[in-house]
Amino acid sequence: MTGLPDSTSGHVPDRMSVWSGTVALAKACMEVSKHQREFQRRGSKRHKGLSADDTAAATPRPPGIAIHADLFVNGTSYGILRDALQTRAAGPLRLKCREFQAEELSASGIVTLLESLDPSCLRRVDLRFNNLGLNGLSVILPHLSRFPELCSLKLQYSNVDVRRLTPETAVRIRCLAGQLGMLPSLRELNLGSSRLSGNLRQILGDLRAPLESLELAFCSLVPADLAFLSQSFHAPALKKLDLSGHDFSQDLLEPLRLLLEKTSASLLHLDLMECRMADSHLDALLPTLRRSLRRCSHLRFLGLYGNRLSMAALKDLLQKTLELPDLHLVVYPYPMDCYKPEPPAESGWNFEEVVDEELLAVAKVEFNQILENYRRTNLVWTYNPYGHRDLDYFSL
Repeated sequence: MTGLPDSTSGHVPDRMSVWSGTVALAKACMEVSKHQREFQRRGSKRHKGLSADDTAAATPRPPGIAIHADLFVNGTSYGILRDALQTRAAGPLRLKCREFQAEELSASGIVTLLESLDPSCLRRVDLRFNNLGLNGLSVILPHLSRFPELCSLKLQYSNVDVRRLTPETAVRIRCLAGQLGMLPSLRELNLGSSRLSGNLRQILGDLRAPLESLELAFCSLVPADLAFLSQSFHAPALKKLDLSGHDFSQDLLEPLRLLLEKTSASLLHLDLMECRMADSHLDALLPTLRRSLRRCSHLRFLGLYGNRLSMAALKDLLQKTLELPDLHLVVYPYPMDCYKPEPPAESGWNFEEVVDEELLAVAKVEFNQILENYRRTNLVWTYNPYGHRDLDYFSL
């Protein structure tokens, strides 16, 4: 029961979500275990007076059924899932978790659930929105080393802020790095919305193998962080890179250009949404992008939503991406030509409330016409950052 569509994505509203599916499975495990105990109790009464061996032979335990599932738990469903997992060994239905997601739980609660999981098949742990901080992560991460197949770790919105480095924070960073280094199969790491300024080298320094997916959206990175990443053994292995939410209009632009050169041979998914890029910044990147795009012949996703790009710049980019046979989704920003009047440069990054819908519709028609003329109708250009699924690491 893995990989089932989730109704919360908006794709299958008539089906249950992963959360409700987790609750249903946990309740089923508990109910079947209850019936098994009742069956065994009645059997022991019928065979009263027999030896223990004879009683066991007369009432054999039915074979267990392993249920492989993706589990999503929060504070509301914590109790029922904890009980189901802790009766797993003795019950006839045995939950085996492939992907584990927990939200709004304490570090101790997460540890309790992790200790109850079968270690043989867990490939992803997603701990977003748990407000753990470095202290909470230091409690949880040691318990992940018992999962030999753990490839993906998502820690976005964990309330990690190391911008002001103190001796105590430095010790905690070294502890975090060491714990990540104890995960030999780790290939995907999401630290989104952690404030990491100048500390990326320290955090990733103990990893044993190169990452293939690295998500650092809104992480307050500085040029030294991107320079480290460009020179690290991760860069030529990266298939997915998310640097959304950084200001590439100033000091980060040149480090980004160098990083794209290093990642171009392997990159399949590039996300640069809400990065304050205007036409001039895209022009500065275009020579590198042009070379990179030729080498990035397998690029599948490009995200540029929330940047300040004109219709002319977007058309130019579209022409340059038509030759990429595997590219199937580009999320572009509302063209600046579609605002009346144009928002001032110092205003926010997204201006949905002042976009001219008629001009936006015309821009969409023009993009679609170019795609049709070049027989690339399989390539989706959209200004809607929602309503489609990101390329998951395991699908790359």
